[in-house]
Amino acid sequence: MLVALIDYGSGNLHSAAKSFEKAARAHGGGVDIRVTGDADLAAAADAIVLPGVGAFADCMAGLAAAPGMAQALEEAVIGKGRPFLGICVGMQLMAARGFEHGKHRGLGWIEGDVCALDPSDPALKIPHMGWNTLEFPQDPHPVLSGLEAGAHAYFVHSFQMVPARAQDVLATTDYGGRLAAAIGRDNMIGVQFHPEKSQKTGLKLIANFLEWRP
Repeated sequence: MLVALIDYGSGNLHSAAKSFEKAARAHGGGVDIRVTGDADLAAAADAIVLPGVGAFADCMAGLAAAPGMAQALEEAVIGKGRPFLGICVGMQLMAARGFEHGKHRGLGWIEGDVCALDPSDPALKIPHMGWNTLEFPQDPHPVLSGLEAGAHAYFVHSFQMVPARAQDVLATTDYGGRLAAAIGRDNMIGVQFHPEKSQKTGLKLIANFLEWRP
């Protein structure tokens, strides 16, 4: 099984790769984790991970600048139904639009917008940074299986994904109001938090993703 971690100039790839490699070893072998900016390799992968750190527009520009990558992801994820995991801004890029420093088009895989955090408590700082708990508004998604309500995950973000459909929200967290911590449908899932920094919770999620056959 080939898992491609997409390198498009954004994302904590070293840390993410180490976490995926650790989960792959626990999987018992047969999983090849590759960090790649090669569109052909991404197109051939059995599963795809899109990390992301920074501003929405910058990450979209980085993806567009990687030769053939956006098309390869579209063909693999939408066309062939390969399992996909977006992390942080990588999750946000799944949206139709982002409103960070202007209005920008996203991949459009999940209808919704990426908007600035606006916590009800003015004492809460932006960015939202640190550990927070997860809640699950519906039956756990297979990639979230085994994570109990109240599980802790590590967040670093100033913007949030607001899906148009409530059923696309798989997990929430509270930061002066409920916000999406995980979203997804079909063969796609995205998490606002960083699994590679979320210790036990993150490793369980990664292990589930490697097992997932949507």
